[in-house]
Amino acid sequence: MVEDSGVHELLQQWAAERSDDAEMQEVNRIKNAWLAEAPPSAPGIPVQRGGRSGPRGLVKVDSADPAYVAAMRKRAPEAPEALLAAAASYWQLVGDVAEAEQWWDAGISPLDQRALDYRAAGLSPADLGRRLGPMTVLQHLRRGSAAAWCVARLQRQRRDGVA
Repeated sequence: MVEDSGVHELLQQWAAERSDDAEMQEVNRIKNAWLAEAPPSAPGIPVQRGGRSGPRGLVKVDSADPAYVAAMRKRAPEAPEALLAAAASYWQLVGDVAEAEQWWDAGISPLDQRALDYRAAGLSPADLGRRLGPMTVLQHLRRGSAAAWCVARLQRQRRDGVA
């Protein structure tokens, strides 16, 4: 498995945000007071198109499926529960647990938002190990190549019969 430094950085950022310094305590106090004033609402996804005359609202999103959280906990036991639940809730919207594990096995953690971006661009976990010139697709992505560029190159390889 290829090491994914993005997950480590995300965990470090999460830990830093929850440090016990006075400034963060004040920020959290203000945030909690502000959130307490807001009317309670269930999490949701904005509707892109309402009916002809209907208002645009939210589609209700349930909390993270325990199967997703358990699968991610196996892979990242040191990750905080809140982070696992947030990542699992994203993945349950777009794919199943098996697909999330395939991405992880291919070198991209499902805790990393870029995995969803790569998936949306048309890449699959199997594509990450394919070669585009001297480097794999995953190496190109880690060096900053756009996922759409990688997809276009893979399609051209398939069309030309190289892949």
